[in-house]
Amino acid sequence: MTRGTPDTRPSEARLRLLTTAIRLFYSEGMHSVGIDRIISEAKVTRATFYRHFPSKDDLILAYLREIHRMEREAVDTAIATHSSPVDPLRAIAGSIARNIQSPGFRGCAFLNAAAEYPATEHPVRQEIIAHRQWFLDTLTTLMAQVHQETADPAARHFVMLRDGAMAAGCLFDPALVSETFLRGVDGLLEINAERQSTGSAG
Repeated sequence: MTRGTPDTRPSEARLRLLTTAIRLFYSEGMHSVGIDRIISEAKVTRATFYRHFPSKDDLILAYLREIHRMEREAVDTAIATHSSPVDPLRAIAGSIARNIQSPGFRGCAFLNAAAEYPATEHPVRQEIIAHRQWFLDTLTTLMAQVHQETADPAARHFVMLRDGAMAAGCLFDPALVSETFLRGVDGLLEINAERQSTGSAG
């Protein structure tokens, strides 16, 4: 850091609070985990907590934004490292499948949050909707490279396959769920790639 340049890195206390919140909110739910427990496990004072997060909702929003950042980073990497139309989509599906089979998997953080915050006007609900819209828009853009005319329904189909797999992955055999999910994505991509080839030939 050069002289006169402000240090914009998050404070160590804020990082501890957010890391603790990610672990507890994801594994146990947001309503069931109180601020006192987060403060205790993060080893900060109550004043420090409120200096970084004026309310529990602010911490929950920060938690969801961090999950979004991590998921977006994985998607951006998949797009940047694959050039053919279908390979980024297969890479995204592979990342989802690995997540389902990871230790401590408990479903989709955003779907879990949606179950706890049903009111559409709540800021947490709006954060969930924004994340899901980003994911759908990203898939639609990628699907358009496979087959423009069916990009919208194909992207929605991918999202539904993903949602089903994320829900089933913490209820049934994760390996079997992942295999079924990947097979479904492969079939979806093959159908749309064939439509593109047929359209080009015509």
